[in-house]
Amino acid sequence: MAVPQNIPIFDGLVIFPGSLDKSSVKYLYGEGVSDKPQDPVDYVLRGMDKFGVRRALVDIVGLGAGSAAERAVRAHPDRFVALLCVDPNEGMKAVRQIDEAIDEHGIVGVSTTPAITVPQVPINSKKAYPIYSKCIERNLALFPLTGVPGPQVPFYPQKVEHLDEVCSFFPELKIVMRHGGVPWTDLAIKLMVKYPNLYYSTTAYTPRHYPQDIVDFANSSRGMYKIIYGGHFAMGLTYEKIFSEMPDLPLKDEVWPLFLHKNLEKVLGLD
Repeated sequence: MAVPQNIPIFDGLVIFPGSLDKSSVKYLYGEGVSDKPQDPVDYVLRGMDKFGVRRALVDIVGLGAGSAAERAVRAHPDRFVALLCVDPNEGMKAVRQIDEAIDEHGIVGVSTTPAITVPQVPINSKKAYPIYSKCIERNLALFPLTGVPGPQVPFYPQKVEHLDEVCSFFPELKIVMRHGGVPWTDLAIKLMVKYPNLYYSTTAYTPRHYPQDIVDFANSSRGMYKIIYGGHFAMGLTYEKIFSEMPDLPLKDEVWPLFLHKNLEKVLGLD
């Protein structure tokens, strides 16, 4: 069950150096880039090239701010694919930003941070329903953080059980759970079996720490099309650590290409 060679890798989450507070990154991960490189985009590209990562999802936060994510998507559209991180508290402003981001950056999805948004917005909050409707209208995938968050904030907004209501009300909405859904991975699996458009990404965890029930599900006939690779390079996890542990991940041979790129490409309509 070793990692097959020459499989394209599509990373489900790249965060450019300087995008997050250094003290927060050290508190949460104890690693990652400690200082902002002169060119964060070049730094990330060199890391991707070194480890065979052909494409990566990046989150644009603050449309029009000239961030590294925006620059990367404009300069290297073959390597970086964009999501727009939205705040449902902004109401119709957030909805209009989605249309603008499609025109400006060709975004393929929307990300949300339910527990970190101020004020917090639970996954099943009606504040977020206009966002979900727009995602369906524009054929965009939704990437919410799920599970107990690392920052010291209440976890209630990210409880996996909230997805049951959202998936039931929006059956067409493609949803990819980010950041593990821990400690509710058993429920996450049951919901993925129940809802065809619900998926799971391994963001913020190295392979050694993937929940065992998620690994087992990925190796099953019902789960092999549901689990998506995502890291947290370069702010948080290093590719050195991720890919040094990857060979010990006990996935079946036929699961590796699905996990490393095909499942994400299908969700995003890039296959």
